[in-house]
Amino acid sequence: MNLFINDTPVQILRPQVKPDKRDFNLVINSEIEPITKAKLLHRVWIKHAKTDEIDKILDLLDTTSISGLISLTLSVDDYEEVKLFLKKKFKIIKASGGLVRKKDKILMIYRLKKWDLPKGKLEKGENVKFAAKREVEEECGVEVNLGKKICTTWHTYTMKRKKILKKTSWYAMDVIRDKNMKPQIEEDIEEVRWMAPKEVFHALEHSYKSISFVFDRYFEKEKAKENTEVPS
Repeated sequence: MNLFINDTPVQILRPQVKPDKRDFNLVINSEIEPITKAKLLHRVWIKHAKTDEIDKILDLLDTTSISGLISLTLSVDDYEEVKLFLKKKFKIIKASGGLVRKKDKILMIYRLKKWDLPKGKLEKGENVKFAAKREVEEECGVEVNLGKKICTTWHTYTMKRKKILKKTSWYAMDVIRDKNMKPQIEEDIEEVRWMAPKEVFHALEHSYKSISFVFDRYFEKEKAKENTEVPS
């Protein structure tokens, strides 16, 4: 599970899964040492995290900006128990969005002073694939073909004093028509722009970590696809 709390990446892993060595520089075994704010520096991997400890960590990240923390990885002994805990702690809202391609360019939107990808909540009875296509077309004024799923992200926020956990499914898409492309102003979108890879790189410096995560997963899948293609 790929969580983003106050734009801090929090990865929750099943017990048999080990994080990549690049994802941590400090290891804390919660069975033998306490977890304190002072220890949450750089990239931290916490082993054997229990639900009460996760609860405290999530609340801490939600209410405090920990400037020295880059990312947090939690290995849990009972993954299903943690999922149940999160469902009780938060109201789950489902959303979906897309990374739209036009040859070598990618469509990005500028909303609330950040570069972002088009996305939105599912309507009642709507499936995630249809919602992803609809939201992209509504927010950007384009027509697209839906491609394969890229990944799923989760992020938290508070609305009317209720803790919300938004689950967003991301899909790759290809543009069919962009003649009438324009930002959906009522959704606070100021600009819609096709960006070359170099422009995307700079835009991600003024974006959310969850959006950078979507791009990372997309390019990983594209590279893996290239490596598996048999040359003619």
